[in-house]
Formats: sequence, structure tokens, C-alpha cells
Amino acid sequence: MVEMAAILPILLLLTLGTLEFGFAFDHRLTLEYATREGARTGAALSNGDGDTAVCATIDAQIVAAVQRVLKSPGSDVDISDVPEILIYRAGADGEMLGTPNRWTYSAGGGPVVDGVPIDYVNASTAWPACSRVSAPNPDSLGVSLSYRYVLRTPLSIFLGFVEIPMSDRTVMALSPTDY
Repeated sequence: MVEMAAILPILLLLTLGTLEFGFAFDHRLTLEYATREGARTGAALSNGDGDTAVCATIDAQIVAAVQRVLKSPGSDVDISDVPEILIYRAGADGEMLGTPNRWTYSAGGGPVVDGVPIDYVNASTAWPACSRVSAPNPDSLGVSLSYRYVLRTPLSIFLGFVEIPMSDRTVMALSPTDY
């Protein structure tokens, strides 16, 4: 009985820690998938062939792709814990060049894309879609976001209110529009 009383808290701590790691890992994978979908959308839409009407919707399409992943039925990510989505021009090393296009969280306050209002509003546009180069030397487009992971298991009782910052970014070259 005494041995069980001594070992049980350690076993519970290991079990809860393993569960918490699994939840955090799942959230991390969701963030990676979301940025990848956003970058893939931006690369595919490229520069909209210079059509200003198309260019005006490209960044909203990118943000909508990210949001669809974050709000999908299999995702446990609370979208309000993703305060902003950045769309930026990336260098050969994947690092951000210049000032990013910033989209900030505003529940349902953003533009409507494919009949669904997005939860982000355009806070700044420093790299307009029509200025993106898709050929012969295509620009690289990056999508980045940050997230605050809050412990999900009763382990939070022992550790208090703990937030783990997570972030992810994906960079893809723009697809040429001329084949």
C-alpha cells in the first residue's frame, strides 16, 4: 500500500505528460499543415496573371486555406489562439524579405471567400499580389503563424496556467503561369 502510494503520483505524472505531449504534437502538425496549405494556395494562384481583380483576392484565398485547416473537424486548435497570419516574400534561405502582409484575428470580421467569412482581416499589405514574379525566376512566398498552446490535461493543475508558444512557416516558389 505504501509503495503504491509512493509510485502512483509518478505514474500519473508520466501518463499525463505523455498525453499532453501527444496533444501538443497534434496541434503542431495541424499548424504545419495549415501553413503548407496556405503556401500551396499562394504558389498556385501566383500573381493572378496581373489581373487586378484576381490579385485583390489572392491573399484572402491564402488565409482562407489556412483557416479551413485550423477549423477542420479533426483540428483541436482554437483559432482565436492564432493572433495573426503573415504572408511574405522569402529569400533563397526561406527568411522573410521586407515587411509581410499581416492578417489579424477578428472573429467573422474578414472578407467572404467561397461563401464563407474568414476570421482574419487584412491589417497591412506590403507585398501586393500583382507585384509577385512567377517567371522566369519566380519569387518565393512564405506563410507564417504563431499559436499559444494551453495544457489540456489535469497536469495543468500542478503546473498552473502554462502556455507553450508554437509557430510554423512554409515557403514555396510561385508556380509559373505560362506553361
